Amino acid sequence: MEPQVDIYNRYDYDKINSEIDVNNKLFCTFVTLEELEDRLKSITTEYEIKYNKLFVLSVEDSEEYVITYNVENANVSAIPYNTILVHRKKHTNTLYTINALNELIKKLNGGVVDTKFPIEWNHYRNTIMLTQQGGLKMLKTKIYQIIEL
Repeated sequence: MEPQVDIYNRYDYDKINSEIDVNNKLFCTFVTLEELEDRLKSITTEYEIKYNKLFVLSVEDSEEYVITYNVENANVSAIPYNTILVHRKKHTNTLYTINALNELIKKLNGGVVDTKFPIEWNHYRNTIMLTQQGGLKMLKTKIYQIIEL
């Protein structure tokens, strides 16, 4: 087995641990194309996938791919390598961390974080919103593969 390369380390992320409630949360695992098949096998072997679907997205202008999936809370003892917890706006296929959403609101609202600030989600269709060195990072995506278990 080849050593794991941390392709996600260039982005900031919310630290999470296995003691939080991950029920109904979406996992987002970053991989290279070369790692994709092995990671899909390990995810489906180690975790009970809710809704029996995994989505693989390609990141435009990048060598990165993202596997998104929901995991049954009962069998999560650790968060997979290169994985973050994200939220999703289903109608626009926008994935985001809370830190990234706060950065977006600050950017759109004159530097003020206001949880009631309206977001025009259509502007962020097929995008993953993350933070990088404290700033907002947008990754445009497209569906590469949908895996039904």
